Amino acid sequence: MSSWLDYTINGLIVGNVYALVAVGLALIFGVSRLINFAQGSIYLVGAYIGWVAVVQLHTPLPLTIILVAVAAALVGLIIERFGLRPLQNSVRIAPLLATIGISFVLDQLVMLTFSPNPRALPSQLPDVRFQIGGGTIGPLDLLIAGVGLTSALLLFVFLRYSKLGWAVRATAQDRDAAMQMGVDVNRVNQAVFGIAAALGGVSGLLVGMYYNQIDTAMSLQATLKGVVAEVVGGAGNVPGAVIGSLLLGLVESYGVAVFGTSYRNLFAFLLLVVVLVLRPNGLFASARQAPPEPLTGTFIAPSRPVRIPRWALLIAAAVFAILPLLPLSFYVLQTLINAWLLGMLALSLTLVAGTIGQVSLGHAALLAIGAYTSALLSLTFAVPVGLAIIGGGLMSAALGTALISPSFRLRGHYVSIATLAIGEIVSLVILNWESVTRGPIGISGIPPLSLFGYELVSPISIYWFSFIVMVVLALLQGRLLGSHLGRSFRAIRDDDIAARAYGLSLNRYKSLAFIFGGFAAGVSGGIAAHLYSYINHETFNTQQSILALTVVILGGLGNVVGAILGAVALVGLPEVFRIAAEYRILIYGIVLLLLVRFRPQGLLGTV
Repeated sequence: MSSWLDYTINGLIVGNVYALVAVGLALIFGVSRLINFAQGSIYLVGAYIGWVAVVQLHTPLPLTIILVAVAAALVGLIIERFGLRPLQNSVRIAPLLATIGISFVLDQLVMLTFSPNPRALPSQLPDVRFQIGGGTIGPLDLLIAGVGLTSALLLFVFLRYSKLGWAVRATAQDRDAAMQMGVDVNRVNQAVFGIAAALGGVSGLLVGMYYNQIDTAMSLQATLKGVVAEVVGGAGNVPGAVIGSLLLGLVESYGVAVFGTSYRNLFAFLLLVVVLVLRPNGLFASARQAPPEPLTGTFIAPSRPVRIPRWALLIAAAVFAILPLLPLSFYVLQTLINAWLLGMLALSLTLVAGTIGQVSLGHAALLAIGAYTSALLSLTFAVPVGLAIIGGGLMSAALGTALISPSFRLRGHYVSIATLAIGEIVSLVILNWESVTRGPIGISGIPPLSLFGYELVSPISIYWFSFIVMVVLALLQGRLLGSHLGRSFRAIRDDDIAARAYGLSLNRYKSLAFIFGGFAAGVSGGIAAHLYSYINHETFNTQQSILALTVVILGGLGNVVGAILGAVALVGLPEVFRIAAEYRILIYGIVLLLLVRFRPQGLLGTV
């Protein structure tokens, strides 16, 4: 009984930490209708500012908390003013993508400044435990609970009794009406981002003290947990975010008690998916609250796509085909092989996101399904590698579509959140399903690429194989998009209400898009598995999903040639400038921000 009380206390304390992140996300969503994926990066910044204050400056704890809150708030104000305000009149997907790019930049700046090595963050509080019934509680637990309750009380007073708080509430209820009544919406946005960032920064400090360690990889999980808590409670609902955070903390804590630590995150994302499917507006949303609006008509920036003559494409294909015959180094060929693999993933995502309008932030899960299927078929059942790769593509198409199908009824940013959660669930299932996937050990000794009994071990043969597969997938997709089916996909993307009025079955066409896209991604994952010869649950992570999204935006959403061009550019350019290799992710983030700001339709335009 005492252990269960400890798990309850732990769940409530962790839930308080999640609440600081989730409340900030709820405030921003309420005012801007935006999921701020940079909130976890501010959490990371707060943790490292706290480390500098405690370890380097030896500041007392109250002063440390104030320094972290002020510095994080300043970061939030800069993000709002220079990263998001210029996008107010842009397509609705632009601010969401901008926050992803900002998170890339902030995370990499912290890593380059402090190195990726974990650092100890002492709590500055006595290491004692107080007995409460059959459980115990410590000073740090009390501090976290106190900070959470105090923050909630101050926020309630601010929103209820201050003029700026009234303006925030008015903007959240009806932004256009608030502007007509003279509310300075820009000032409201600044205040909300400053408050949200301060809460996020303090949360990072408290988590670092609670676990006595911080590292540069902690931002993504913070963002995911905050989003889960916010959506569970009700997007834009501040009290709901608090309750959702406490519920999430308890679910995780009890899940760890029953199944073990490795299942902690799995329960969080399962909870999110269940809530999205059964109650998309959240558990505590008002019954009169309208469902989220679709991104119809504003999903993609209007543009005239760049038409490349067929003869130019044939010449470009011929040049890339004969490249291995030139005196090039193995490094250059390997770089292009990576570009072709990323190009296959980009073809998959540009079909799903650019053509039918389902923005997927968990597309790397399709890579993982294809890779594990192909590896297990060739190792366990001695299936020829070529057939195993095709099997990986088919499994990725079938299983990926089945997993993502519950999100077909969602709208707006909830689609992105659902796909992100499903991607994390796939990774966690791979980690815990040891009897099939071998768990954290991964799969090693995967047979090399082979075709008709001949092993492809030379760089030239691998290059030609991956290039030919990518070209075949691109030709098939181009033919698909030029058909009646492709036109139906684009009709759903542009206005799903009008498409449904014309008799199109939305779920059926979305399923078809994910089937075709899933096959391409699964084939890419299968080839990668046989190239790497070893894979585990971290081989295909969320960062690859974001990279694929950056690629298709760079080339032009829905543009087949653009997807390949984007892959070559984003893989090749950092390799050309070898001095910039360690800044690769930073470059990706900056490229994404510049594209969203100045050319959201991509280099070749959207189709």
